[in-house]
Amino acid sequence: QVQLVESGGALVQAGGSLRLSCVVSGRIASTYTMGWFRQAPGKERELIVAIRWGLGTTYYADSGKGRFTISRDNAKSTVYLQISSLKPEDTAVYYCAARSRTGTLRNPDYDYWGQGTQVTVSS
Repeated sequence: QVQLVESGGALVQAGGSLRLSCVVSGRIASTYTMGWFRQAPGKERELIVAIRWGLGTTYYADSGKGRFTISRDNAKSTVYLQISSLKPEDTAVYYCAARSRTGTLRNPDYDYWGQGTQVTVSS
């Protein structure tokens, strides 16, 4: 069983930066994909970025290009999401997720989910 625990969400001013963390417990194979999603109020949850646990190959959705950076530290079993130049429209609950099945990095169908961490950006 894989468990994911996010942290790092906060209330920040526009223009600021945040780094979200996701600690992974349980057995993760190198073929797993780790992703960060977000769900803004009244909107559907969307995949922002993804990374292959073993190779470190990354995928950035259009919404994640430019100001979002995903990384992982295998030794710490942690995945990070760095967000820079925060905008009010980045306000959302951010979720870490793990996908055990093989497939393209852009596939939004994940198997394990964290509880989410709230990011609120004030103007």
